[in-house]
Amino acid sequence: MIRKAKITIKDVANTAGVSTQTVSRVLNNRPDVSPETREMVQKVIRELGYAPNIIARSLSSGKTNTIGVVGFGLEYYGPAKVLTGIEKKSAEYGYSVMLALLDQFDREHIEKVITQFIAQQVTGIIWAIPGFTDSIELVASIAESLEIPIILLNRPPLKKRLVLSVDNREGARLAVKHLQDQGYRHIGMISGPLSWWEAQERLAGWREMVETAGIKNLDRMVYEGDWTVESGDCGFEALFATNPDLDAIFVSNDQMSLGVIQAARRHELRIPEDLGIVGFDNVAESKFYSPALTTVHQPARHLGGLAVVRLDQCIRHEPGEDCINAGQNVVVPDLIVRRTSLRGGE
Repeated sequence: MIRKAKITIKDVANTAGVSTQTVSRVLNNRPDVSPETREMVQKVIRELGYAPNIIARSLSSGKTNTIGVVGFGLEYYGPAKVLTGIEKKSAEYGYSVMLALLDQFDREHIEKVITQFIAQQVTGIIWAIPGFTDSIELVASIAESLEIPIILLNRPPLKKRLVLSVDNREGARLAVKHLQDQGYRHIGMISGPLSWWEAQERLAGWREMVETAGIKNLDRMVYEGDWTVESGDCGFEALFATNPDLDAIFVSNDQMSLGVIQAARRHELRIPEDLGIVGFDNVAESKFYSPALTTVHQPARHLGGLAVVRLDQCIRHEPGEDCINAGQNVVVPDLIVRRTSLRGGE
């Protein structure tokens, strides 16, 4: 049997009438190729059935075309969606993903996972762990010594480090302003665990808005939850007991919002007439809550995809280029208005 000759990059270049360097730029998603040339080369690649030998390319370049991703808390909506976005965009850009899950954030464990990634010759690292305040500076200091780019997600901006985040504070502002516009005045909050930077930011956004409205004694209007339905239930009971004028609650995620709805029903409160509720995340089930939940849509999957795009820019940037400020670093959430906050019944 005659074996079909393997299509090479030279075959693609000759058929397309371009250089092998141009074909290589298209294969590596380099920006320095015109859209017309890129489309033509991609068409030839499809027609010829060319498949680049990624392993050979990795050996010759000393790189594996692999992104190292450090994750945590797949049981939580935000972290899980971020990882989904990373995986989808990595496949689109031709990267494979090496995932390491951490549940301890001391120097020993952080250095261990980074050392493992370096040994596997990853081309870059995405640190996709929620912004625990006690580990932020440690990760940043270790990153200073790396020769490959590292992107940190969902944490405060850091000098000389590429940090991407959802604007959680703005999401909280949107939620509280909407409740205020609906006529609610005594708006409490159930936060997430305040060891999470995201929870701190949502609390800060709520505080800004209610302080502007002239509300005093804010500490008694906050309950620290743990993201679970049960803590939403407990949070409502605690706030209701100490705030007799309570007429709305901003809840830091949709799971806890479900607990609030259940607890409010036990007290025979009507939603939204007696109690307005706005959650955070926009999980798929939230539209099927009864009543349907108004919530802040957290673009976590988009954030994960953006991390791959920005990491790719840093991997390919030329000496002297500023990859930290070369693109979008903050993703803004938006408000999804449903029944739990529409006091006028629109």
